[in-house]
Amino acid sequence: MKVAESRGAPTPMRSRRVFVRRAAPVLGLFVALFGCASRELSPPPADPNPMDRETYHIGVNDRIQVSVWRNEDLSVTVPVRPDGKISVPLIDDVQAEGLTAMELKEVITRELAEYITAPDVTVIVSEMRSKGCSVIGAVANNTRIPLTGELRVLEAIALVGGFTTFADKSDIRIVRRGENGSETEFRFDYDAYIKGRAPGTNIVLQDGDTIIVPD
Repeated sequence: MKVAESRGAPTPMRSRRVFVRRAAPVLGLFVALFGCASRELSPPPADPNPMDRETYHIGVNDRIQVSVWRNEDLSVTVPVRPDGKISVPLIDDVQAEGLTAMELKEVITRELAEYITAPDVTVIVSEMRSKGCSVIGAVANNTRIPLTGELRVLEAIALVGGFTTFADKSDIRIVRRGENGSETEFRFDYDAYIKGRAPGTNIVLQDGDTIIVPD
């Protein structure tokens, strides 16, 4: 009888094992939450000054409209190929990537001057497809959005169809990559912003930004 009682009674070692096994999920959740909370975030950047905005430089996948006055056969609308060049009648391939529209105009004018007298060339970036940001996570469509003008976080999320049912709107992250490979991370709390408690967090997006919406 005493032996049976000793088998049923939990020993101190067995009690500790049961406690650790039951506490493990809670401890794991605590560690995960602590890790997220300890991640350093940057304050939202100030809106760019319109006077300080950089001149647009042509990139791969942009569409370029080249018009030559009184020479319709030389006027074309073409994409910038993966090698960074466009094809123009008479002068064939011309480097476009990295140039401004004005710089490309000067190059084409100079090249065409060998074939026609005083060419009057106009160059327009008709579609800006080379620069964009990505929206991933708990949104209707995980996709890349071309940056054709000033675009903010809320507008980008709306363009991909909005949040899914279980999206965590309070912990949206914007990851921005620097030229040296570094990353800067900003936080956007949708509900706080809508209620006016987080002004300045609906930041203007830059080329290469990634918006992450957790669930």
